[in-house]
Amino acid sequence: MNRFLAPAVTLVGVPAGLSITGGTIDTTMTFTLAAWLAVFAFFAQRFPRTFLVLSLATVIAMRTADLIEAGWAWPVSAAFVVAVLAGRLRFALVAGGVTLLYGAIWDGFADINHGVEWTLAHVGGETLWLAAVLAVATAFVNTRRWQGEMALRLEQDQHERELDARRRRAEERVGIARDLHDVVSHTLAVVGVHLNVALDAFDTDPEEARSSLRLAQEVRGRAMTDLKSLVDVLREGGAPVIAEPADDLDGLERLADRMRATGLTVSLTEFGERSYVPAAVATAIHRVVQESLTNTVRHAGASRVVVTLRYTPTSAVVDVQDDGSLTETVVDGNGIVGMRERVAALGGALTAGSGKTGFAVRATIPYPSLSPEQG
Repeated sequence: MNRFLAPAVTLVGVPAGLSITGGTIDTTMTFTLAAWLAVFAFFAQRFPRTFLVLSLATVIAMRTADLIEAGWAWPVSAAFVVAVLAGRLRFALVAGGVTLLYGAIWDGFADINHGVEWTLAHVGGETLWLAAVLAVATAFVNTRRWQGEMALRLEQDQHERELDARRRRAEERVGIARDLHDVVSHTLAVVGVHLNVALDAFDTDPEEARSSLRLAQEVRGRAMTDLKSLVDVLREGGAPVIAEPADDLDGLERLADRMRATGLTVSLTEFGERSYVPAAVATAIHRVVQESLTNTVRHAGASRVVVTLRYTPTSAVVDVQDDGSLTETVVDGNGIVGMRERVAALGGALTAGSGKTGFAVRATIPYPSLSPEQG
């Protein structure tokens, strides 16, 4: 409340109210009461309860001394409003109730000039007025509180949306980081094998060495294109654009051909209909197969690997089994962890470890449920 509003309302309202209700006995006393109440009102915001008590005490004293003819609580309406706005509703109710009770007793029994009917009419009217003032002030406080809560809730919702957007961006970047790991690991493994072949055949079979170097250069070129696309996404936040559509089921045969070029025998077998497989699951299948083949070349010392894919109307199963003999302890490195997290993100499960003849990876990936409209 404005600092000058309560004094101004009091200074104007008290004389006007006493004149309307017939409570003016002496104009000097009327304006004296209004002036004192206005002075008290300047301290209303800092001391709302003190303001209310002093104002009521002044009115009661002048009313009891017959310096004014009407009014017990209503001349102090501004003080009641200030108290409610300050959060002192209970105090205002008690102070108003005590004042009106005292006024009813005084007018009904101590003042011989007023009868019971006059007392009920005037004190009852003041009671209704005070109830209305307190109700309006309370409604105003509740409205302001509701507005504040709504503003806070909107701010919290906005903050949560920002956090959710940041989380999604972080998840996207984690996915891109996995793709970077897959591309780099696969490229280094394939290029490394070709370079070893070229080195071994450099003196005995120069043509084979040149062929291996050309294949290594080709793999390197494709990888550089993919890496540039992914790095651009990390820098600019855009969507990755891979030149070669290798992140789906159509890219599996090309992936197998590149691994065969290293001398590894790759058997790729598919059962079921590809049309069942959603795009997100197809990408995950490609990455699981790619990482599994990369691990086979780098760690297993295998000569043959069997990739089996089974598509059903509700899920896809990926089995990758090589015939290598591991010479080191198998641990969950970045590749296995990335495969497991990628599959888990789609609600599936992945296991990796020793198989019947070597190292085996098995993943079961359910399809996202479709709504009736989509199905």
